[in-house]
Amino acid sequence: MTALSDLLLKLSNDYVEAFKEKHGHLPVVEKDPEWPSPCVQGEFSSEADLWQPVPCRDELSFDNVEHALDLVLHPDVKQYFTSLYSESFDATCSEGNLSLLFPWSEKDFERLQENIIGHVLMKQKLKQEVTIFFALTDQEDFILTVDNATGGVWVEQVGKAPHKKQADSLKEFIQMLSPVVYD
Repeated sequence: MTALSDLLLKLSNDYVEAFKEKHGHLPVVEKDPEWPSPCVQGEFSSEADLWQPVPCRDELSFDNVEHALDLVLHPDVKQYFTSLYSESFDATCSEGNLSLLFPWSEKDFERLQENIIGHVLMKQKLKQEVTIFFALTDQEDFILTVDNATGGVWVEQVGKAPHKKQADSLKEFIQMLSPVVYD
């Protein structure tokens, strides 16, 4: 059985290969000296760097988030966000286009944790089931989330309860995706 981290690595590699095929080089990201990353693979121009996803080698943990929320995060969520450092990248499935979110660096992982805490606190305040976001859709204010209790993948409008199930697990959902490279 293939681990979620292996599926993410394959999908990210497929994205990089599709990008290189279309553009002749690695993906490009705006330079930001405040946010260094192991993803940076060299300079593209004076304003941009080349990048590619890389496996996380750091010991990333959600222990502090779980302690702060008095909640155990679904194992798929923890594996998803600790598998790769990457810029977000686009993919498509039968339901449409989306942008997968990843930490860019260990520092960005800390920011991600803060955003997850904020999302969970909002869900609790609204008395909704806890979900954890992992992707943006091409529809404004719609995100893809993992139901923390079941691991199911859902479409959710920000601030509302999930309304459309996509897959029974994050692993199943990732297998449905194909990378998308835009001009």
